[in-house]
Amino acid sequence: MLRNLASSLILTERDAEFDANQPKVKGRVTTTLHKAKEVRPLVEKCITIARHSLKHQENAEQFATTAERGSSEWKQWRSSDQWQKWCAAIAPTVAARRRALQLLGDKQAVKILFDDIAPRFADRDGGYTRVLRLAKPRLGDAGLQAIIEFVGVHDRETVRSEKPSFGGDDEAESESSTEAVAESAASEDAAASDEPEADSKDE
Repeated sequence: MLRNLASSLILTERDAEFDANQPKVKGRVTTTLHKAKEVRPLVEKCITIARHSLKHQENAEQFATTAERGSSEWKQWRSSDQWQKWCAAIAPTVAARRRALQLLGDKQAVKILFDDIAPRFADRDGGYTRVLRLAKPRLGDAGLQAIIEFVGVHDRETVRSEKPSFGGDDEAESESSTEAVAESAASEDAAASDEPEADSKDE
């Protein structure tokens, strides 16, 4: 059951544009809360195995050939030392694929795991999935439902609002403030000069 659930989660990442059983959302499966918590370690282990095989696959690419299989150039490469070096470099990747196939039991899921999902998490050390509990229980048995999905696709981004600006540049604001201070100072001086004249008139 857990193998099928893990394979189903990985298969949601496939290109299913013309598939009759197309997944609603890529990289997400809705199941019960307890199943999601139980299958998460299995999925994380498979992704870790695929991640560790990436460096071996990159090392093997320098000894590989682009010739078509069965051609004279490919046969010449097959009989050279490059082929033996390629076999020694690609061996850990083949072993990792076999181990993942043993855990998942689905060849298509293993191919998607190594080709699409593992390169996405090449720089991430663990924590490839998350479990989100749903508030609405399942109809029929009222079981607790949850979503298990890959991180990095449906992440929530907190967007901070920008500070509002109430004018033009800072220089224009400083000039207007200095002008306002000068005008207020001039008005205060004029008011102070008018006060003694008013007193002399009263006398």
